[in-house]
Order: sequence, then structure tokens, then C-alpha cells
Amino acid sequence: MSLDPALLAILACPEDKGPLYYLDSEQVLFNPRLSRTYEIRDDIPVMLVEEATTVDDDEATRLNALIAERSIAPTFES
Repeated sequence: MSLDPALLAILACPEDKGPLYYLDSEQVLFNPRLSRTYEIRDDIPVMLVEEATTVDDDEATRLNALIAERSIAPTFES
């Protein structure tokens, strides 16, 4: 199940307040500026900084490639 577009339009990173990328296949929201993912559990984004996962350079590159390949738009335009 995918997240509601109205919800996606208002989601921002709780740390830097910037847009995120919703990777449905990964069930995460990704912040490429901080190389951080926010897990989606039971269709609910977990937007707590202390529960976020900082990904290594290889994983960040892979997620950025998915965003480019699938032309995924950010949650909002900054």
C-alpha cells in the first residue's frame, strides 16, 4: 500500500525541514542531504530523528539511483 499523496505533500525531514523522497519499494522516506532514511511501519512514516537510519555512501548512491531511474519527485519543492 502506498502513502496518501496529501500526506506526502506535507512531509519534511524533522531535522533539516527539507523535502524527502518516498521509495515505496523500500518502504522508506529518504533524505539525500543527510543520507538518512525514515522507516514506514504499517503505512505510517516514523518521523523521529532518533529512529532514523543513516545510510553509508554505497546505500545512498543506490537510493539516489532509484530516485533518478524512477523519476521520483520530492515530497515538496523547496
